Amino acid sequence: MTTVRALILTGFGINCEEEMAAAYRLAGGVATVTHFNELLDGHVRLDDFDVLNLPGGFSFGDDLGSGKVLANRVRFRRLASGEPLFDAVRGFVARGNFVLGICNGFQALVKMGLLPDVGGASTQEVTLTRNDSGRFEDRWCECSVNPRSRSPFLTGLTRLRLPVRHGEGKLVLRDEAVRRAIVERGLDCLSYCDREGRPAAAFPDNPNGSELACAGLTDRTGRVLGMMPHPEAFLSLYNDPTWPQRKRALPATSEEGAGMSIFKNIVAHVAATKPGGDP
Repeated sequence: MTTVRALILTGFGINCEEEMAAAYRLAGGVATVTHFNELLDGHVRLDDFDVLNLPGGFSFGDDLGSGKVLANRVRFRRLASGEPLFDAVRGFVARGNFVLGICNGFQALVKMGLLPDVGGASTQEVTLTRNDSGRFEDRWCECSVNPRSRSPFLTGLTRLRLPVRHGEGKLVLRDEAVRRAIVERGLDCLSYCDREGRPAAAFPDNPNGSELACAGLTDRTGRVLGMMPHPEAFLSLYNDPTWPQRKRALPATSEEGAGMSIFKNIVAHVAATKPGGDP
């Protein structure tokens, strides 16, 4: 059986690392939680892993805007070997590995230029900024999966009910060319939607006012995924405050939370496709 290894970074105010580690372990993977500095110092090697994860939280207290300082650390710090960390991350993806950023991790990925990277130059093309409501939003949202998405994290999924908890989740696109490229390539992989599955432009179905009702983006390869909702916060049905109504209405409802599907998907995909994996 192929071992799927997930590296989960923490430190500097990141605070969702243990939930993310639990998700990978429940999905059959091996999760390693490590401080960001251990990666920089060479105590942990990126190439020993299959999936790099940037969890949610409040890195650097959201100073300069959520995820910006963490993004700059990735872009401009060097590993102990002298290689720029950003080059190492891009090489990690180019070799067929995966990156997942959730909430604060998503904010960092867009601000370092790794998402959506429609131009291929790894420059910032979009941002995630303050919610239209002007306040921190902590609520459950319905999301629809773009059927054109190439992301193996989302294989076979059409709808997801997930919690959001952020103050800066509004996706803003740099210009019309970026918008057009995202839509044409299906990089807007996850959208806030209403109960009928239609893209939600208005609050509260859209909790932040994101353009394209966008709740998540991938890069052109589909191997980098960023999303504002927290799948690691819905690993069990009993995380959902409406679980009693759901269980009464459909007694056969799975006791597994919808967020688990994302982690099971990527663990299964890596296990089946990495050298020596099970077909």
